[in-house]
Amino acid sequence: MNLIFLVNLFRKFSIVLSLIVLIGASGVSAHAQAAVEPQREQLLNGLRILLWPRNADQDVLIKVRIHSGAAFDVAGKAGQMAILSDILFPDPATREYFTEEMSGRLDVAVDYDSLTITLQGRASEFERIVGILRTALVNTQITPENAAKMRDSHIKIVKETTVSPQILADRAIAARLFGDFPYGRPATGSAESITRVDRADLMLAQERFLNPNNATLVVVGNLQKPRVMRALRQLLGLWRKSEKIVPATFRQPDPPDVRTLIINAPADQSAEIRLATRGVARSSRDFPAATILAILARRRWEKLAPEMSRTPLFVRNESHVLPGMFVMGVSVDSLLAAKALNTAREILRSLSTAPVSAVELDQAKSEAIAQYNKELEKPDGIARAWLDIDTFGLPGIAEQIQTFNAVSATDIQRLAATLFAENQIASVVMGDSRQLKATMEPTIKVELIGEVEKQPPTKPEATSGTTIPVKKPD
Repeated sequence: MNLIFLVNLFRKFSIVLSLIVLIGASGVSAHAQAAVEPQREQLLNGLRILLWPRNADQDVLIKVRIHSGAAFDVAGKAGQMAILSDILFPDPATREYFTEEMSGRLDVAVDYDSLTITLQGRASEFERIVGILRTALVNTQITPENAAKMRDSHIKIVKETTVSPQILADRAIAARLFGDFPYGRPATGSAESITRVDRADLMLAQERFLNPNNATLVVVGNLQKPRVMRALRQLLGLWRKSEKIVPATFRQPDPPDVRTLIINAPADQSAEIRLATRGVARSSRDFPAATILAILARRRWEKLAPEMSRTPLFVRNESHVLPGMFVMGVSVDSLLAAKALNTAREILRSLSTAPVSAVELDQAKSEAIAQYNKELEKPDGIARAWLDIDTFGLPGIAEQIQTFNAVSATDIQRLAATLFAENQIASVVMGDSRQLKATMEPTIKVELIGEVEKQPPTKPEATSGTTIPVKKPD
């Protein structure tokens, strides 16, 4: 009986071990597939092409990235590139075709660095998909009617999506940190700035940025290279090349005001807190360290302020073509605002003055690498990763993971000391200004916006010895 028991136990152990090996092998296989270098081509007009075959896919994914984004919006007209992105596919029927007839999707997204078009549909319809893309890029319909329609539509969307206190606080800290620098204004624009964008602005943006030698195209799917290149040459080969690429060069922002900006937004007892400093560029060798530094700061904040673990708390490293923003944020009770700010500053000082432990660093590295690998599980994430490599001049996927592993405690402390100098940190608190001022001003220097001062009503003072006559009834 003991022998039978041991045999059964061995069989169960073998099955479990086999499953572990298979799961591990599948993870390695998925990562290995993502790390495979795409096939690279270039059309005569300068359009860079990355081909990434996936034999098991029935769909094809196409991403086109224009390497100029909202950072290039004309001053006072934030939202210019966002409206241009809307006007690329002005007919709703085009999007319905992808979603309803092809069970795919058509998306256009704009950030500070780029404008990215995503088209996904059946691989058998590849030529038709590229034809739709050609109409958008080569024959862009910037008519007076389309320009007015898309501007009005975008204003409506912006008004409907900026009511959140979290979004308003994010925008406030960006403006506080960057001032007039492009990263200080919202990539989607504001209702006021969008109103100033006219058709001539859209045509200028098209001429300056919507060009093949300022773009990269990725194709992911079960397609043979000859078929792909034939369609791209026929349909996108006539896309006009620009004579000059506009570089991302802007006057650097001045150091931020170090006083905590209190913005009056009376609602309930909660307050939105943001604390930020200039970060690093996406292409910087310090980007992996900045990503891990954000994880370390978030974990320490959660540990030192357990009362905030039940509320939305984040630390983000937002990197762009130019140095971006390292930002901490949380929503707390107004009475805890001063404590939350002071705790956040204490965490930044601790990261600047002492090396992190080996255990803490290894845990943060594992989380950073897991997040990166998760993005590579789907074709969309793979395409985005290879576009980032092309946009920012990054090393390959495998090399990027190695850079995360190579980050040391010394790297973390050095970067923290550089980023977290006291004269570089901006902070914003949004809530009831009177209550926030009363609780924060004793220990924190503040500046107020929109404060509503309410003086208590004055009461007549009674004079000693004065009698008030009482009228007797008749």
